[in-house]
Amino acid sequence: MPRRKDQDGLYQRGDSPFWWASYTDAGGARTRRSTETADRKEAEALLAKWKLAAHQEKHWDAPQRHTFDELMLAYLADTQAIKRSAERDRYSAKQLYPMFTRRTLDSLTPGDIRQYIRQRTEEKIQPATINKELRLLSSALNYAAREWGWSVNNPVSGRTLPEPEGRVRWINAAEAEKLIEAARAEPKAAAYLPDFIRLALHTGMRRGEMLNLEWERVDFSANLIHLAGINTKSGKRRSIPLNATARTALISRAAFRASNCPASPWVFCTKTGARIASIRRSFATACRRAGIDDFNPHDMRHTCAAHLVNAGVALVEVRDLLGHSSIVMTERYAHLSPENIRTAVAVLDAASRFGHAGNEGKDKKFG
Repeated sequence: MPRRKDQDGLYQRGDSPFWWASYTDAGGARTRRSTETADRKEAEALLAKWKLAAHQEKHWDAPQRHTFDELMLAYLADTQAIKRSAERDRYSAKQLYPMFTRRTLDSLTPGDIRQYIRQRTEEKIQPATINKELRLLSSALNYAAREWGWSVNNPVSGRTLPEPEGRVRWINAAEAEKLIEAARAEPKAAAYLPDFIRLALHTGMRRGEMLNLEWERVDFSANLIHLAGINTKSGKRRSIPLNATARTALISRAAFRASNCPASPWVFCTKTGARIASIRRSFATACRRAGIDDFNPHDMRHTCAAHLVNAGVALVEVRDLLGHSSIVMTERYAHLSPENIRTAVAVLDAASRFGHAGNEGKDKKFG
């Protein structure tokens, strides 16, 4: 079929296997879009549907029907500069697309959400991961209603999965050394990885906080990293002290910068000075080489906390270092320091306390 640019109908393009549609939208503008199908009958049905929606919107004041694809593209573009989870959002969106692509938002139902949960569960995906994906869809729908005035419902609301107690995976000192050695074996393109790992293990910083770290926030004279509210997950500023190992890692990055890209503002950057956006692949490779299973970049934060608690550091101090919004988050590490609890219950053995072993039979309150 010859390509028709200025009249309603279907046409084919040399650079695409799909049929393309051309029609006039409710505002009178010419719209050309791919039907994303090579089947002529399916393409005709889609074109008829789009033309009907445009007619209803123009003549009957029917609300515009937006698609999932339109929603996600617009939401990610609007929020990528302000959300610290932008990388995670893009990954979640890729998981949502197979189920919801080309769906109009007004056609989404609670049943669709339940079906998505069943499908991802059958793929052995953890509840926390499924919830992250669904929360992205929920946030996008709420954002569209609030910021753009779209008339949309939110079928995700109240339908996330219960999650088990937070995962705490950490490695010991010997495993950490193996991981750093494995990182040193990475190609030159990932030469930053050993320093990234050492800084993470010795500061407990989040992956995003490190990848977005600028040199202006590193204070070598005071041995501190200063994070503003915009740089942290909690939105609160905090300062992170540098021990000798963390300082050495940063000095190594400073030397790299001086030799390759002295004008770059980023601590973790390429030779051209561009910010490193992701360590996912190089980190996974280093873990395989070190023989460390089920360990991701965020687990380095758990490792830092676990070693601090094991060393007897108070939970409130660990909370402040990690930047938790409340002590409740930090309490997940309390079980790693049973000696503190042992010391506490030993107080009850004092002779002046009830039920003491030397007063058997005199006090039965503890059975």
